[in-house]
Amino acid sequence: MTGLNSIVFILLLSVGLLNAQYSETGYDYTTKIDDTIRARQIRDMKFGMFICWSFSTLSGHEWTPTRDKDASFFNVKGCDTDQWCRTAKEAGMHYILFLTKHHDGFCLWDTKTTDKKVTNSPLGVDVLAELRKSCDKYGIKLALYFSEGDWNWPGAADGKSRKYGAGKNPEIKKAQLKELLTNYGPIEFMWMDHAVGDGGLSHKKTVEWVHQFQPNCFVGFNHGEPAGRLCIRERGKPGPIGNAGSSVYNKDAESHYKGYLVAEFTYPILPEHQGGAQWFYSLPKYDTLCKPAEEIYKDYLGAVKYGNIFSLDVGPSPTGKLRDIDVKTLRKIGKYISGKLKLPEETQIQVK
Repeated sequence: MTGLNSIVFILLLSVGLLNAQYSETGYDYTTKIDDTIRARQIRDMKFGMFICWSFSTLSGHEWTPTRDKDASFFNVKGCDTDQWCRTAKEAGMHYILFLTKHHDGFCLWDTKTTDKKVTNSPLGVDVLAELRKSCDKYGIKLALYFSEGDWNWPGAADGKSRKYGAGKNPEIKKAQLKELLTNYGPIEFMWMDHAVGDGGLSHKKTVEWVHQFQPNCFVGFNHGEPAGRLCIRERGKPGPIGNAGSSVYNKDAESHYKGYLVAEFTYPILPEHQGGAQWFYSLPKYDTLCKPAEEIYKDYLGAVKYGNIFSLDVGPSPTGKLRDIDVKTLRKIGKYISGKLKLPEETQIQVK
């Protein structure tokens, strides 16, 4: 083997080993991977399921004031993380983006930072731990949503009305993120919700903190101070990085921030409707309401075209299962992705 061929072989072998190492559940995710390789790995995930399941699943409201409520409010009837992951697999999805904590401060993992956590609820199960096991079982990767602010922290409003404020407690925010990043295996990316502030820790400092524990975990913020490698487009659409028209809340960052390597967009599978929630489970009267599979599949094709990742939000019901209409729709999308179904000729989209 010539010297040049040897160098090429070693380089190809190195990339192959990195990818193989990354594909194994027990890989050393505390060791930094080259940004070019890591960005490609994130882009290759293409399509995932955003799971929003918390107090708002039971309240019938998108935002649920809960300072006067303890963990017993989360009185769900079950938790079928295997169904979530199995359905994601059938839909052609490669990851689950899981809501770990909404603005109400209720934690879906067994945190040591608060008593308002799922293991103190009637369910009594560390949902994130169960989801990690199901993800590994079905070959699904895991990403996490996290509300930066918290209505239980100092500076927040009373939490009993529709008056909301940005509570701050940077040390608790750091402690919660450390738990999430050290106790539940590799996390592909963190989807940070800035809706009620940054919790007292700037976005730049938040990224630095996350990377202390998982340097390959991409971090993105839906608005506020731009930081991290992941461009978040809440209620957005496919498009190249830097296209402000693809964002709704993050247009300025899309236009001016130069640190993004991958763009993610997300929206709910539930169409707009009167009353109830949209990101979370809504009301029983809307149990047959769902966006058409064809519309969602077209956005999937757009994600592939532009190298985006598409997190489709699906809210499990209080039974802990996905709605029947969601499962049916997701399976149909999976058939489009696999080629078992084709769009009508007039709506075909060519992926270049």
